[in-house]
Amino acid sequence: MVTGLIVAALIIATGTFAALYLSARGDLADNEARAADNAHAEQVAADYALGASTIDYRDTTGWLDELKANTTPQLAAKFDATAQQLEQILLPLQWTSSATPITSVVTSESDGIFQVNAFLNVTSTSAQTPQGTATTVTYSLTIDKNDDWKITDVGGLDGALPGN
Repeated sequence: MVTGLIVAALIIATGTFAALYLSARGDLADNEARAADNAHAEQVAADYALGASTIDYRDTTGWLDELKANTTPQLAAKFDATAQQLEQILLPLQWTSSATPITSVVTSESDGIFQVNAFLNVTSTSAQTPQGTATTVTYSLTIDKNDDWKITDVGGLDGALPGN
């Protein structure tokens, strides 16, 4: 009888540990998938922000292509609709800029829709500032994992760089 109780206790303990192990393994896999998705969204945001911040007034078509890169057709159409106004600003100013990424941070995710902030150092020159100016630029992007990681919205952000 005592032997039967010991065997029953061992079976229950083994089952409990197996369930805990499988649960922990599932949690770990979920965390790894979430981290991989965040890293991918951050890379998409950094790549987009870099292209959008690299401007040469002598190639506004190339810059417009960068603005539309990896965006939804709806967002690309908005850029197409404003292209002429953007050219009217860039050409007389003889605007050029180059960018260096600082970091990108996922700020939220819901059902595959990622909100990501991308931070860059941008050096710009123009007819008004031929010596150049350096600024930190922030892009706030909405990225849809469910639509092949397409960018559905882009905006600026008034906040400062994230703290460490």
